[in-house]
Amino acid sequence: MATLCRPSVSVPEHVITMEETLELARRRHTDHPQLPLALRLIENTGVRTRHLVQPIEETLKHPGFEDRNKLYEREAKARVPAVIQRALDDAELLTTDIDVIIYVSCTGFMMPSLTAWLINEMGFDSATRQIPIAQLGCAAGGAAINRAHDFCTAYPEANALIVACEFCSLCYQPTDIGVGSLLSNGLFGDGIAAAVVRGRGGTGVVLERNGSYLIPGTAEWIMYDVKATGFHFLLDKRVPATMEPLAPALEQMAGDHGWNASDLDFYIVHAGGPRILDDLSKFLHVDPHAFRFSRATLTEYGNVASAVVLDALRRLFDEGGAGEGARGLLAGFGPGITAEMSLGCWQTAEVGRDLREDMTRNLRRSVRQT
Repeated sequence: MATLCRPSVSVPEHVITMEETLELARRRHTDHPQLPLALRLIENTGVRTRHLVQPIEETLKHPGFEDRNKLYEREAKARVPAVIQRALDDAELLTTDIDVIIYVSCTGFMMPSLTAWLINEMGFDSATRQIPIAQLGCAAGGAAINRAHDFCTAYPEANALIVACEFCSLCYQPTDIGVGSLLSNGLFGDGIAAAVVRGRGGTGVVLERNGSYLIPGTAEWIMYDVKATGFHFLLDKRVPATMEPLAPALEQMAGDHGWNASDLDFYIVHAGGPRILDDLSKFLHVDPHAFRFSRATLTEYGNVASAVVLDALRRLFDEGGAGEGARGLLAGFGPGITAEMSLGCWQTAEVGRDLREDMTRNLRRSVRQT
């Protein structure tokens, strides 16, 4: 069974607080007719701090899409390898043990994907599969977990590496001054996360089932308007209410697995904002404390897009993990409106695992030849 191991997470060194964000909005949009509403919405996010890949003074400038994308590539190459190495160390694997790299990001563009650069620079096998996912937004963290699960189900001896790299601040557009844009400017942060899904062994969440659900007729609720100046983020005011139609999809998947979505031991979900978590608690009939890991990510880092789910899971590990066999749900929500969902049980690595892995490593190599 595929096991999602402890994620490694890193956020940039430049920090902006909620108080600084509010003051900045007041100074830059003094005459905005809906400024009081925007300030109230930003404050209600509960985000205390966000981390940025540049100082705020540089973030507020717009040197052009070309320069921003070059910065995305430069910073990704500088920061991602260390995060990957920690994830590999936590999973007790080497780069040569990885059979597929799933790279998710919606805040910059590269072709070939960063996966090609990683294979060359970090010593991954040249036969390592590459799965870049660029257009699922915040849902991509859940999608990456699901695609890793699918791969390790197809190839039981394989190992998958998930990497999420999001520099949301590089999508800041000074000319976008709608209330939704102002809210986004106070909500999103930058971060990188990586995690290994092991085909055999490992401590973490043994993935048992996954699924997707798209709410019909909502494709324009979260989207990019791509212009010469780059990605312009569009957020419909109806998005916060999407948990009411998505909660039944979570319940359905759990029910199909013989579980009750209201009676699980842990919940790791994407925290797009506090309303998402409040509504999940309400519609799933779950104690709000169950979403403490997601809420902590939102409070300390803001919405770091596809990296949120991995950071929330990292916090579960930091708390000591769950009890052996504990059942849980993981989910990412994003454009579409799409939910990427999975179920799994907590497992502690078996004694004597390393000996078994030595015996099966040669079998795994055949995966790269098929």
